[in-house]
Amino acid sequence: MLNYTILPDHIQSRAKLYIEEGIPPGDFLQQVICNKLKESFMYADDINQMRMFDIVKFFYNEAPLECWGSKEIMEAWIERGGLNGRGEQG
Repeated sequence: MLNYTILPDHIQSRAKLYIEEGIPPGDFLQQVICNKLKESFMYADDINQMRMFDIVKFFYNEAPLECWGSKEIMEAWIERGGLNGRGEQG
């Protein structure tokens, strides 16, 4: 079970939907997931800017390695339907 509480409250549900269902998150989380941290600050609100260490820590320590790191990885994760879609893969 992933510890989403590491994340700021207002992005926990979006991160969970992305990881578990493969539903694309908003622009900020997409930049983080694609490992474009410099760009992520352009989309970050004040809370996310202050909590960037925790957000990156969550993806590094909690999220499946297969769901983050580049745009291609993110797109593949979305296509497979996240963790819950794994059983459908041939």
